Amino acid sequence: MTVEETQVAEVVVVSQEEAEKVVCENEKVVEGDDKVKEVDEAESKPKTVEKSSSYKEESNYLSDLKEFEKKALNELKSKLEEAILGNNIFKKEEPKKEEQKEEKKVAEEEEKKEEKTEEAVKTEEVEKTEEVGKTEEVKTEEEEKNEEKAEEVCETRTEEVADEKAEEGEQEKKSEEGYEVVDTDISLWGVPLFPGKGFEGTDVVLLKFLRAREFKVNEAFEMLKKTLQWRKESKIDSILDEDVCADLSSAAYLNGVDREGHPVCYNIFGVFDNEELYRKTFGNEEKRGQFLRWRLQLMEKSVQKLDLRPGGATSLLQINDLKNSPGPAKKELRIATKQAVGLLQDNYPELVAKNIFINVPFWYYALNALLSPFLTQRTKSKFVVARPAKVTETLLKYIPAQEIPAQYGGFKRDNDSEFSAEDGAVSELIIKAGSTGTVQIDAAEVDNTVVWDLTVLGWEVNYKEEFVPTEEGSYTIIVQKKKKMGSNEGPIRNTFRSNEPGKVVLTVENNSSKKKRVLYRYKAKKCFTG
Repeated sequence: MTVEETQVAEVVVVSQEEAEKVVCENEKVVEGDDKVKEVDEAESKPKTVEKSSSYKEESNYLSDLKEFEKKALNELKSKLEEAILGNNIFKKEEPKKEEQKEEKKVAEEEEKKEEKTEEAVKTEEVEKTEEVGKTEEVKTEEEEKNEEKAEEVCETRTEEVADEKAEEGEQEKKSEEGYEVVDTDISLWGVPLFPGKGFEGTDVVLLKFLRAREFKVNEAFEMLKKTLQWRKESKIDSILDEDVCADLSSAAYLNGVDREGHPVCYNIFGVFDNEELYRKTFGNEEKRGQFLRWRLQLMEKSVQKLDLRPGGATSLLQINDLKNSPGPAKKELRIATKQAVGLLQDNYPELVAKNIFINVPFWYYALNALLSPFLTQRTKSKFVVARPAKVTETLLKYIPAQEIPAQYGGFKRDNDSEFSAEDGAVSELIIKAGSTGTVQIDAAEVDNTVVWDLTVLGWEVNYKEEFVPTEEGSYTIIVQKKKKMGSNEGPIRNTFRSNEPGKVVLTVENNSSKKKRVLYRYKAKKCFTG
């Protein structure tokens, strides 16, 4: 195993340990339940779900930077300002000597033609002047004055033309030296880069390049220049207007935000298990190029959602779902993936806060080893890995339940007409091993409809739903009869309309040897009758 492969293996192991750390700590509490009664009582009471884990981006405030970081930032800003003012950000490749000679020869011939044309014009003017002089009689004093003024205007225009030619010659000289003229409006991701403009996002962008190169100023500067050159040559600034690979909308998309406000991007590799779509996407080099163009377009859309200012969410959270993915055996996918990783890492530094891999199969470790040489250690340190049984639990560390899509155990549904972002936080109930827990929803007002979402991490419990009337003697109504819920169950959503005061009771029986986390939310809405 190479050094790079060992590093990847270490990242995988550490990431799995991080994903299970909270569970292990919780299990230790359960083991001590018999000894500490207060813990039992605390766990049995519903509470608002809090962050299982907090991860923050490194600060972009100047006051929070270390001295060597401030020094590096100032040096980079100085180099960048000098480069922009010197018009040497975009350096062209030097043409071959023979091409240079040919261009010089053509330029000389053009110059000679211009000189001949100017001489002919002057000769013609002289001849006309002589003819006029022969036919005219002595001019009046006023005519002579007008003629003198005309000559002065002519001389002034000649000087202006000479100045324009000199300026053009200077620009041609700069072009011959391999530099392209650029102004101080140069920007990246919509952020002005010229330090003299004093834009608050400039430092944020420059710090990304510095961190990607461990605050080595020269390396960060060269990386920035290459990125700007690549964007120009690849026409990235106009990529959002292109219609690229519309069939891949289900392969990757933006959906919600995480606990720190980062936009979340989901990459669904399983769609490429479809042979027709796979060939259509990776069948030849041209199609792979279109795929890369599409992936870059999605990255640009993601960047638009960022807040590239100090204190803002300046990076993304990436979720990579490997369920049913074709795997590394597919050569075309492997090539395209490697190319995408290279382009994103080289030209979008520090724009991903975490890379979470879920539903990870056995071949993932082999793919990690293949990609390892193309990833920096800083990039690999951002990897988090989750086995199929730990998907929801891992995502909850970074994303609130109401922002996790239902297919991953969360409560977010497409075009949800019942719950909105303003409907309050999700609550959590801990049910220890071998015990039963209930969630009671007040339905005191008649003709109200109660709607709720509920999920159990790992399920493997018995579950039922009932409506219990307040009035004695009224019958309990079975909303959902008791049934065993397997480990692959998704979140439950149900509704009940009350015709009399009472409460909805959701019961979870945990007969397993481990405690269970129950997440839920609910709301009541008035029914309007015609």
